[in-house]
Amino acid sequence: MGKIIYKTESEIQKIHQSSLIVSKTLAEVGRSIEPGISTAELDKIAESFIISQGAKPAFKGYRGFPGTLCVSVNAQVVHGMPSDYKLKEGDIISVDCGAVKDGWYGDSAYTFAVGVISEELKQLLRVTKEALQLGIDAAIEGARLGDISAAVQTHAEKHKYGVVRELVGHGIGRSLHEGPDVPNYGKRGNGMKLARGLVIAIEPMINLGRKEVKQLDDGWTIITQDGKPSAHFEHTIAIGKGKPEILTTFEEIEKVKAAQL
Repeated sequence: MGKIIYKTESEIQKIHQSSLIVSKTLAEVGRSIEPGISTAELDKIAESFIISQGAKPAFKGYRGFPGTLCVSVNAQVVHGMPSDYKLKEGDIISVDCGAVKDGWYGDSAYTFAVGVISEELKQLLRVTKEALQLGIDAAIEGARLGDISAAVQTHAEKHKYGVVRELVGHGIGRSLHEGPDVPNYGKRGNGMKLARGLVIAIEPMINLGRKEVKQLDDGWTIITQDGKPSAHFEHTIAIGKGKPEILTTFEEIEKVKAAQL
Protein backbone atom coordinates (compact mmCIF):
# COMPACT_ATOMS: atom_id res chain seq x y z
CA MET A 1 0.00 0.00 0.00
CA GLY A 2 1.57 3.32 -0.95
CA LYS A 3 2.47 6.19 1.30
CA ILE A 4 -0.07 8.33 3.13
CA ILE A 5 -0.89 11.58 1.33
CA TYR A 6 -3.07 14.21 3.01
CA LYS A 7 -5.43 16.15 0.73
CA THR A 8 -6.37 19.82 0.59
CA GLU A 9 -10.00 20.93 0.61
CA SER A 10 -9.97 21.48 -3.16
CA GLU A 11 -8.39 18.06 -3.76
CA ILE A 12 -11.09 16.45 -1.61
CA GLN A 13 -13.70 18.17 -3.79
CA LYS A 14 -12.13 16.55 -6.87
CA ILE A 15 -12.24 13.12 -5.20
CA HIS A 16 -15.86 13.90 -4.30
CA GLN A 17 -16.69 14.47 -7.99
CA SER A 18 -15.17 11.13 -8.99
CA SER A 19 -16.88 9.46 -6.05
CA LEU A 20 -20.31 10.76 -7.10
CA ILE A 21 -19.76 9.35 -10.61
CA VAL A 22 -19.08 5.97 -8.98
CA SER A 23 -22.24 6.26 -6.88
CA LYS A 24 -24.35 7.13 -9.91
CA THR A 25 -22.80 4.21 -11.82
CA LEU A 26 -23.78 1.79 -9.05
CA ALA A 27 -27.35 3.13 -9.17
CA GLU A 28 -27.37 2.73 -12.96
CA VAL A 29 -26.17 -0.87 -12.63
CA GLY A 30 -28.71 -1.47 -9.86
CA ARG A 31 -31.55 -0.63 -12.27
CA SER A 32 -30.61 -3.65 -14.36
CA ILE A 33 -29.96 -6.17 -11.59
CA GLU A 34 -32.58 -8.86 -11.99
CA PRO A 35 -32.69 -12.59 -12.63
CA GLY A 36 -31.39 -13.46 -16.11
CA ILE A 37 -28.91 -10.61 -16.68
CA SER A 38 -25.24 -11.60 -16.97
CA THR A 39 -22.49 -9.94 -14.96
CA ALA A 40 -20.75 -9.10 -18.26
CA GLU A 41 -23.84 -7.12 -19.32
CA LEU A 42 -23.75 -5.20 -16.01
CA ASP A 43 -20.09 -4.45 -16.69
CA LYS A 44 -20.91 -2.92 -20.10
CA ILE A 45 -23.61 -0.72 -18.54
CA ALA A 46 -21.09 0.57 -15.98
CA GLU A 47 -18.34 1.23 -18.51
CA SER A 48 -20.50 3.23 -20.91
CA PHE A 49 -22.04 5.24 -18.04
CA ILE A 50 -18.64 6.15 -16.54
CA ILE A 51 -17.38 7.26 -19.95
CA SER A 52 -20.56 9.32 -20.50
CA GLN A 53 -19.66 11.24 -17.31
CA GLY A 54 -16.26 12.26 -18.70
CA ALA A 55 -14.43 9.77 -16.48
CA LYS A 56 -12.60 6.48 -16.98
CA PRO A 57 -13.13 3.11 -15.29
CA ALA A 58 -10.51 2.82 -12.54
CA PHE A 59 -10.39 -0.98 -12.41
CA LYS A 60 -10.15 -1.84 -16.10
CA GLY A 61 -6.55 -2.78 -16.83
CA TYR A 62 -5.52 -2.27 -13.19
CA ARG A 63 -2.84 -4.95 -12.71
CA GLY A 64 -4.43 -6.66 -15.71
CA PHE A 65 -8.00 -6.78 -14.35
CA PRO A 66 -10.32 -7.22 -17.37
CA GLY A 67 -13.50 -5.48 -16.19
CA THR A 68 -14.92 -2.11 -15.19
CA LEU A 69 -16.64 -3.72 -12.20
CA CYS A 70 -15.70 -6.34 -9.65
CA VAL A 71 -18.87 -8.45 -9.55
CA SER A 72 -18.90 -11.02 -6.76
CA VAL A 73 -21.89 -13.34 -6.43
CA ASN A 74 -22.90 -15.27 -3.29
CA ALA A 75 -19.77 -17.01 -1.87
CA GLN A 76 -17.51 -14.75 -3.92
CA VAL A 77 -16.24 -12.11 -1.49
CA VAL A 78 -14.56 -9.60 -3.83
CA HIS A 79 -12.69 -9.25 -7.15
CA GLY A 80 -15.13 -11.41 -9.11
CA MET A 81 -14.61 -10.97 -12.87
CA PRO A 82 -17.49 -10.11 -15.23
CA SER A 83 -18.60 -13.23 -17.12
CA ASP A 84 -21.55 -14.83 -18.86
CA TYR A 85 -22.91 -15.98 -15.47
CA LYS A 86 -26.60 -15.03 -15.37
CA LEU A 87 -27.97 -13.81 -12.05
CA LYS A 88 -30.59 -16.00 -10.40
CA GLU A 89 -33.48 -15.20 -8.07
CA GLY A 90 -32.16 -15.29 -4.49
CA ASP A 91 -28.52 -14.44 -5.36
CA ILE A 92 -26.66 -11.57 -3.76
CA ILE A 93 -24.09 -9.66 -5.79
CA SER A 94 -21.40 -7.28 -4.55
CA VAL A 95 -20.75 -4.63 -7.20
CA ASP A 96 -17.48 -2.76 -6.61
CA CYS A 97 -16.75 0.21 -8.87
CA GLY A 98 -14.02 2.80 -9.27
CA ALA A 99 -13.74 5.84 -11.54
CA VAL A 100 -11.00 8.35 -12.25
CA LYS A 101 -11.65 11.90 -13.42
CA ASP A 102 -9.06 14.66 -13.78
CA GLY A 103 -6.54 12.31 -12.17
CA TRP A 104 -8.57 11.70 -8.98
CA TYR A 105 -10.12 8.39 -7.95
CA GLY A 106 -13.42 7.42 -6.32
CA ASP A 107 -14.31 3.92 -5.07
CA SER A 108 -17.49 2.37 -3.68
CA ALA A 109 -19.25 -0.98 -3.41
CA TYR A 110 -22.80 -2.13 -2.73
CA THR A 111 -24.23 -5.62 -2.31
CA PHE A 112 -27.54 -6.03 -4.14
CA ALA A 113 -30.28 -8.59 -3.67
CA VAL A 114 -31.36 -10.34 -6.89
CA GLY A 115 -35.14 -10.61 -6.69
CA VAL A 116 -36.36 -12.01 -3.37
CA ILE A 117 -33.62 -13.22 -1.01
CA SER A 118 -33.79 -15.20 2.25
CA GLU A 119 -34.20 -13.51 5.65
CA GLU A 120 -30.75 -14.86 6.55
CA LEU A 121 -29.19 -12.98 3.61
CA LYS A 122 -31.23 -9.83 4.28
CA GLN A 123 -29.76 -9.74 7.77
CA LEU A 124 -26.21 -10.28 6.45
CA LEU A 125 -26.62 -7.31 4.09
CA ARG A 126 -28.16 -5.12 6.77
CA VAL A 127 -25.50 -5.89 9.38
CA THR A 128 -22.62 -5.38 6.91
CA LYS A 129 -24.03 -2.00 5.91
CA GLU A 130 -24.48 -1.06 9.57
CA ALA A 131 -20.87 -2.12 10.24
CA LEU A 132 -19.73 0.24 7.48
CA GLN A 133 -21.68 3.12 9.04
CA LEU A 134 -20.27 2.36 12.51
CA GLY A 135 -16.76 2.33 11.02
CA ILE A 136 -17.44 5.72 9.42
CA ASP A 137 -18.85 7.10 12.70
CA ALA A 138 -15.56 6.15 14.39
CA ALA A 139 -13.47 7.95 11.73
CA ILE A 140 -13.12 11.29 13.46
CA GLU A 141 -10.15 13.62 13.71
CA GLY A 142 -7.92 12.58 16.61
CA ALA A 143 -9.27 9.02 16.77
CA ARG A 144 -7.12 6.04 15.79
CA LEU A 145 -7.27 3.78 12.76
CA GLY A 146 -7.99 0.83 15.07
CA ASP A 147 -11.18 2.57 16.24
CA ILE A 148 -12.65 2.14 12.73
CA SER A 149 -11.49 -1.48 12.53
CA ALA A 150 -12.83 -2.37 15.98
CA ALA A 151 -16.22 -0.78 15.28
CA VAL A 152 -16.68 -2.92 12.15
CA GLN A 153 -15.41 -6.13 13.76
CA THR A 154 -17.45 -5.80 16.96
CA HIS A 155 -20.72 -5.29 15.11
CA ALA A 156 -20.16 -8.16 12.66
CA GLU A 157 -18.98 -10.63 15.28
CA LYS A 158 -21.89 -9.76 17.56
CA HIS A 159 -24.01 -11.42 14.85
CA LYS A 160 -21.62 -14.42 14.67
CA TYR A 161 -20.34 -13.45 11.20
CA GLY A 162 -16.79 -13.94 9.91
CA VAL A 163 -14.72 -10.79 9.30
CA VAL A 164 -12.32 -11.22 6.37
CA ARG A 165 -8.69 -10.55 7.37
CA GLU A 166 -6.80 -10.81 4.08
CA LEU A 167 -8.44 -7.81 2.35
CA VAL A 168 -8.65 -4.29 3.68
CA GLY A 169 -9.84 -0.78 2.95
CA HIS A 170 -7.27 1.78 1.84
CA GLY A 171 -6.26 5.37 1.28
CA ILE A 172 -7.31 6.86 -2.06
CA GLY A 173 -6.52 9.95 -4.11
CA ARG A 174 -4.36 10.25 -7.20
CA SER A 175 -3.92 6.47 -6.94
CA LEU A 176 -6.64 3.89 -6.45
CA HIS A 177 -4.76 2.39 -3.50
CA GLU A 178 -2.69 4.61 -1.20
CA GLY A 179 -1.74 4.26 2.46
CA PRO A 180 -2.96 3.53 5.03
CA ASP A 181 -4.45 0.02 5.04
CA VAL A 182 -7.85 0.08 6.77
CA PRO A 183 -8.50 -3.40 8.21
CA ASN A 184 -12.00 -4.48 9.27
CA TYR A 185 -10.67 -5.97 12.50
CA GLY A 186 -8.49 -4.47 15.20
CA LYS A 187 -8.28 -2.86 18.63
CA ARG A 188 -9.61 0.51 19.70
CA GLY A 189 -6.87 3.02 20.42
CA ASN A 190 -4.37 1.25 18.14
CA GLY A 191 -2.86 2.46 14.88
CA MET A 192 -2.14 5.85 13.39
CA LYS A 193 -3.98 8.97 14.49
CA LEU A 194 -6.64 10.15 12.04
CA ALA A 195 -5.95 13.70 10.85
CA ARG A 196 -7.84 16.11 8.66
CA GLY A 197 -7.15 15.65 4.94
CA LEU A 198 -6.90 11.86 5.13
CA VAL A 199 -9.14 10.25 2.50
CA ILE A 200 -9.86 6.55 2.91
CA ALA A 201 -12.14 3.84 1.55
CA ILE A 202 -13.75 1.81 4.33
CA GLU A 203 -15.07 -1.53 3.05
CA PRO A 204 -16.32 -4.27 5.37
CA MET A 205 -16.25 -7.75 3.80
CA ILE A 206 -18.38 -9.91 6.06
CA ASN A 207 -19.04 -13.64 5.68
CA LEU A 208 -22.20 -15.47 6.73
CA GLY A 209 -19.96 -18.29 7.94
CA ARG A 210 -16.29 -18.46 8.84
CA LYS A 211 -13.76 -15.70 8.16
CA GLU A 212 -11.38 -17.79 6.00
CA VAL A 213 -11.16 -17.09 2.28
CA LYS A 214 -9.21 -18.42 -0.70
CA GLN A 215 -8.35 -17.21 -4.19
CA LEU A 216 -9.57 -18.98 -7.32
CA ASP A 217 -7.20 -20.06 -10.10
CA ASP A 218 -8.20 -17.00 -12.18
CA GLY A 219 -5.81 -15.03 -9.94
CA TRP A 220 -8.53 -12.57 -8.86
CA THR A 221 -11.73 -13.98 -7.44
CA ILE A 222 -11.75 -14.37 -3.64
CA ILE A 223 -14.31 -16.82 -2.22
CA THR A 224 -15.27 -18.02 1.25
CA GLN A 225 -13.58 -21.28 2.19
CA ASP A 226 -16.82 -22.73 3.56
CA GLY A 227 -18.85 -21.75 0.47
CA LYS A 228 -21.23 -19.54 2.45
CA PRO A 229 -22.27 -16.11 1.09
CA SER A 230 -20.40 -12.88 1.78
CA ALA A 231 -21.47 -9.21 1.73
CA HIS A 232 -19.42 -6.10 0.92
CA PHE A 233 -20.20 -2.38 1.23
CA GLU A 234 -17.74 0.48 0.69
CA HIS A 235 -17.70 4.26 1.02
CA THR A 236 -14.91 6.76 0.27
CA ILE A 237 -14.69 9.28 3.12
CA ALA A 238 -12.60 12.29 4.14
CA ILE A 239 -11.56 12.91 7.74
CA GLY A 240 -12.67 16.44 8.63
CA LYS A 241 -13.21 18.55 11.71
CA GLY A 242 -15.73 16.62 13.74
CA LYS A 243 -17.58 14.01 11.73
CA PRO A 244 -16.18 12.65 8.46
CA GLU A 245 -17.44 13.69 5.05
CA ILE A 246 -18.85 10.74 3.08
CA LEU A 247 -17.78 11.40 -0.53
CA THR A 248 -19.72 8.52 -2.11
CA THR A 249 -23.45 8.03 -1.54
CA PHE A 250 -25.95 5.16 -1.47
CA GLU A 251 -28.94 7.53 -1.87
CA GLU A 252 -29.39 7.05 -5.62
CA ILE A 253 -29.05 3.27 -5.24
CA GLU A 254 -31.68 3.19 -2.49
CA LYS A 255 -34.05 5.23 -4.71
CA VAL A 256 -33.62 2.74 -7.56
CA LYS A 257 -34.21 -0.19 -5.18
CA ALA A 258 -37.34 1.44 -3.72
CA ALA A 259 -38.73 2.01 -7.23
CA GLN A 260 -38.24 -1.69 -8.03
CA LEU A 261 -40.35 -2.91 -5.10
